[in-house]
Amino acid sequence: MDVIYGLIPSMILIGIVLVIILFWAIKSGQFDDFEGDAQRILMDEDLSPNTTIPEPSAISENSAEEKNMKNTQEKQDK
Repeated sequence: MDVIYGLIPSMILIGIVLVIILFWAIKSGQFDDFEGDAQRILMDEDLSPNTTIPEPSAISENSAEEKNMKNTQEKQDK
C-alpha cells in the first residue's frame, strides 16, 4: 500500500509533462496540416507530369518476360 504514495505523484507528474508536450506541439504547428502528409505519402515524386503509369497487366507481362530473359541468359552462360 505504501507504493501508491509514490505512484500517484509520479503519474500526476508524467501527466503534466505530457500535457506540456502536447501544448508545445500544438504551438509549434505540428497539427496544422492533417491532410498534407496523408496525401504526400500516396503521391509518387519520381513521376513527371508527362509520365504514364503502366497498367498492372502490362507490368506482370513485362516481369514475366524479364524472368524468361534471365532464365535464357543463365542457360546460355552454363
